Amino acid sequence: MSSSRPSLPQTDPPRSPRETLPTMYDLPSDCPEEPGLPDEYHYLQPQLLSATLKLSDYTADQIFSVGDMNLYYDVHHPNRYKRPDWFAVTGVPRLYEEKELRLSYVIWQEGVVPAIVVELLSPGTEKEDLGQTSASDSGIPTKWQVYEQILRVPYYVLFNRYNNALQAFQLVGDRYQPLDVSQQSAYIPTWERQLVIWRGTYQGVERAWLRWANTDGSLILTPDERADILARRLRDLGVDPDNLQ
Repeated sequence: MSSSRPSLPQTDPPRSPRETLPTMYDLPSDCPEEPGLPDEYHYLQPQLLSATLKLSDYTADQIFSVGDMNLYYDVHHPNRYKRPDWFAVTGVPRLYEEKELRLSYVIWQEGVVPAIVVELLSPGTEKEDLGQTSASDSGIPTKWQVYEQILRVPYYVLFNRYNNALQAFQLVGDRYQPLDVSQQSAYIPTWERQLVIWRGTYQGVERAWLRWANTDGSLILTPDERADILARRLRDLGVDPDNLQ
């Protein structure tokens, strides 16, 4: 979705970017350079991250998490965006202005930067995701530069599904510093949660997945997993969960 609506002129005192710059209704929500998702894994893995993100300090309607959505980050260049494989924001309504699904995440409209970004490494994007490339000739910054220097996202996590390698970084001062992932997990102290590599079956696919766990390593269950456990307990009691009245 796009619009040719011009930005409103500034006044004295000046209006805020929220009032003068394009909103999510004015900016494109698709990705013309990369139409569609790369593959099914890039669709399923973000779903599992969102399904297992449960935080004690926030209710479900105070957390927004999503995969493969345009993230508009620069008030000076409002058409510039990055498209993280997954990111989460806390302290914002689950719905845009508490009433509808988002088309994109627009920083100057929302006023809150993501708390964490996860990139799923692939051969075509690995160097940029790892900060091994430079800004383009047109001055467009790389993902690493946007997350670290412009948005200052507190945590940046990268997962390579081809070799199950996990890398994680925490913003310390003005630079990302590596987190310890020697136990195939990354502890996020702000949330008292950890991202773990778990080998299991999700949506009928058995492989290594990235998902959320408690500090003791116990997995945070998806709604389907909780329902399966309840069904097994009912069967152990002689109750058929498929024929409850």
